[in-house]
Amino acid sequence: MCGIVGIVGREPVNQSLYDALLVLQHRGQDAAGIVTCENGRLHLRKSNGLVSDVFDQEHMLRLRGNMGVGHVRYPTAGCSSSAEAQPFYVNSPYGIVLAHNGNLINAEELKRDLFREDLRHINTDSDSEILLNIFAHGLSTWPPHLKLTEEDIFRAVRTVHERCKGGYAAVAMIPGYGVIAFRDPHGIRPVVFGERETPQGKEFMVASESVALDTLGFTLIRDVEPGECIIFTREGRFFSRQCAENPVRSPCIFEFVYFARPDTIIDDIFVHKARQRMGKKLARKILREWPEHDIDVVIPIPDTSRTAALSLANKLGVPYTEGFIKNRYIGRTFIMPGQTVRKKSVRRKLNPIDVEFRDKNVLLVDDSIVRGTTSKQIVQMARDAGARKVYFASAAPPVRYPNVYGIDMPAASELVAHGRTEAEVCELIGADRLIYQELEDLIDAVQKKGKVEVDRFDTSVFNGEYVTGGVTEEYLRALESCRNDDAKKVREAEKVDVIDLHNGA
Repeated sequence: MCGIVGIVGREPVNQSLYDALLVLQHRGQDAAGIVTCENGRLHLRKSNGLVSDVFDQEHMLRLRGNMGVGHVRYPTAGCSSSAEAQPFYVNSPYGIVLAHNGNLINAEELKRDLFREDLRHINTDSDSEILLNIFAHGLSTWPPHLKLTEEDIFRAVRTVHERCKGGYAAVAMIPGYGVIAFRDPHGIRPVVFGERETPQGKEFMVASESVALDTLGFTLIRDVEPGECIIFTREGRFFSRQCAENPVRSPCIFEFVYFARPDTIIDDIFVHKARQRMGKKLARKILREWPEHDIDVVIPIPDTSRTAALSLANKLGVPYTEGFIKNRYIGRTFIMPGQTVRKKSVRRKLNPIDVEFRDKNVLLVDDSIVRGTTSKQIVQMARDAGARKVYFASAAPPVRYPNVYGIDMPAASELVAHGRTEAEVCELIGADRLIYQELEDLIDAVQKKGKVEVDRFDTSVFNGEYVTGGVTEEYLRALESCRNDDAKKVREAEKVDVIDLHNGA
């Protein structure tokens, strides 16, 4: 999972890009990068780390120009490499910079084709570099011409849609021309655009989430449609075109459950309101299946579950309280490599307030249960803090299958619900009772009872139905071999060896 941003401004955009990446930091804490363009010349800064660590005053002063793109990254293979920090650049044709959020499920096939047929070399393991080269090759014309047109770009994006399978939202910049954004034909990964008026003229911005536009004073216009390409030229012109044959609006439902900020709007769905409805749906299930419950207090697992937990408590008529204090400087634990690292991180990340648990029957509410590692430790923390009984509720259904469209979920065998019943998961995490959201209720909660123009959601992590098709057992086995903990440990060790060699150790 990653965050992308692009701006065509009337004044220097370095500070605006930086501020946007700070707002999108929750979408990627592994690496960050910005490329700006000044009089046809590109200025780049990217590295591993948080946005505030990657850019200092000297870097910002060098990022000159009135248009640029930025990126924050979670690596979908679970490892970190500064070589794979984005944006990526290719010099032919025209010079193109690209930042990407998502995952291509046919990346290996594309990589072979790019070498054998297009004579293009891919230098990293990132499918974002593959996407960039597919776009660049589609932009090549014969005979070549110097003046780029919007028709050339739309043709290139059509080529991307024809060749690439998976979920992707991308923003690209071409020196001397402008900024381009496009979204896969299923609209799996989010991207929106907006504008703002300045004394110098109109400025345009594209970003993964609407909250980035809000923060910078841009007015949200709309989402980029599935399969659509939009163009902002440096002169301030705007073009858009549908470039896919049969687009279908199928956003990833896990964005609404967990990943997106609550103050974001995706595909005309307000994430905060969707999470409120998730809580109400879950409360109705409890009242239906457990009308004589003995819950004394509802406590959220910070931060993402707060909205659903409060809504659930209100519907149940049970007190809501904060029971855990969160250390905000610890990253998201289900993405961390290795069980040992994750276990240490959970204990460092959350600390219980004993008085809120002592001698009470507590219902803990989380947005989802992925590995179960965090849930098990949190249940034990609640018991250690004096809880009489510990119940656990998940605002999402059981996560049984890996995500293949850009979220670094673990291998299927490492998902706690994979191959287990809900009763077995309950026993494994040590809870007295476990309540999962029903998938139909989750869809209804996010879609506002059919009031939103979504054809279907990608719910593959819950039911194994991948909206793009083409996700074979062979592909999932290959995915598992690179996502399991042992593989991640090897890659982390290799990364350390490279760093040590670079430092002369």
